Amino acid sequence: MHYVSTRGTAPVLDFPDAMLAGLARDGGLYVPHHVPRLTPLEIRSLAGVPYAEAAARLGKPFLSHGPLADALLPTAEAAYADFRHVAKAPLVQLDDNLFLLELFHGPTLAFKDFAMQWLGRLMDRTLKERSRRATILGATSGDTGAAALDAFANCDNADVFILFPAGRVSDVQRRQMTTLGRDNAHAIAIEGTFDDCQAIVKTLFSDLDFRDSLALSGVNSINWARIQAQIVYYFTSAVALGSPGRRVSFSVPTGNFGDILAGYYAGQMGLPLGRLVIATNENDILVRALETGRYDLRAVKPTQSPSMDIQISSNFERLLFDVHDRDPKALLRLMDGLKQSGAFSIEPKPLERIRAQFDAFRVDEEACAREMARTYRETGITLDPHSAIGVHAARAALSRDPATPVVALATAHPAKFPEAVAAACGVAPAVPEPIAALAGRAESYPTLPNDAAEVAAYVRQRARILQ
Repeated sequence: MHYVSTRGTAPVLDFPDAMLAGLARDGGLYVPHHVPRLTPLEIRSLAGVPYAEAAARLGKPFLSHGPLADALLPTAEAAYADFRHVAKAPLVQLDDNLFLLELFHGPTLAFKDFAMQWLGRLMDRTLKERSRRATILGATSGDTGAAALDAFANCDNADVFILFPAGRVSDVQRRQMTTLGRDNAHAIAIEGTFDDCQAIVKTLFSDLDFRDSLALSGVNSINWARIQAQIVYYFTSAVALGSPGRRVSFSVPTGNFGDILAGYYAGQMGLPLGRLVIATNENDILVRALETGRYDLRAVKPTQSPSMDIQISSNFERLLFDVHDRDPKALLRLMDGLKQSGAFSIEPKPLERIRAQFDAFRVDEEACAREMARTYRETGITLDPHSAIGVHAARAALSRDPATPVVALATAHPAKFPEAVAAACGVAPAVPEPIAALAGRAESYPTLPNDAAEVAAYVRQRARILQ
């Protein structure tokens, strides 16, 4: 399997090299040359298999033959061994044809663990085989950073630097990043928004001298391996609900578009889908884009669901590439418009292709709080604000098509956002041991200005690849 850049001029790579590269050298995102397709029998055969085995089966078609492909099953077993639920991604029924997919049973209590624990082990294995080191650079709106730092903290062959927006993540999210006390794990607060953090990361990846001298690698969802790992729970949950014999819809709390894009690729692989529901908070650029065809940046508004306080949804580029018949020139025109004027327009035909698969709902702060209260009142289940947005949008999708089951993705444990949960439900969520343990740990992190040069200098001073 080979991987090509959405922007058309970067080298074509195999899976290990695309994984280590993260962002393509032309600024694009790597995508598989073709998407492998499963037969209904192959999909049905996933019923009842352990989660790690499903991950290995679904991942293997995306890899070239070689030692990494042969190691997928033990790698997946190690990646998910410490998840606190035997099912790894259990389904819970909330209402008629409404289900919650709990994706917060991993080490850092967020869905990012599914991809990051897998990616960390695959990357570490590849670096060791090649006797190489890497400097991992990423940005987070909350959960990605904690998951990345946890997954790579014990990696002998990599240093990890994660940028997060100062004052715009929850206390728990921050402490998960800043209390590890590992020499190779660095959390950096940036005076700005997540989009500012992400822009710094992209700027440094675009500086090819800096990139090459530090052997930069990315673990944000710009890295294809992250998307591949997240495809798995779409298949396992849909099969549990009767797929491929019935269609299943998914409602996904959406910021950077990576998680819901994994659902799109599951559909491309043959999983029968109903609708893919983009559930956003008041930072609703994707809702507006689907309604009007105009992708138009606006100021980021802080909300109680900070992981979705995003305007530049990086993974939307991969979808745009597909719906423009994989034409990098068409994609570049859109990206140039975004860079020059902060906006672009999607032509009618590609827009209709997006609308044929996706719906989008905006859930404001009041509606989010009402959903947390309603779900707790009716089921006794507490939802974090991001998951509540997914459930609220799922109810809207069900009202349009009551016959098709909708799975809402619960992307974070409610204890990561205790103030929001308590304010909405009148009770504080139960605190699991990994969060309780944070209280006794000292924090250590710098706060840097929104300046790529200052971040570059900080990374250069600490990356062990240069020492």
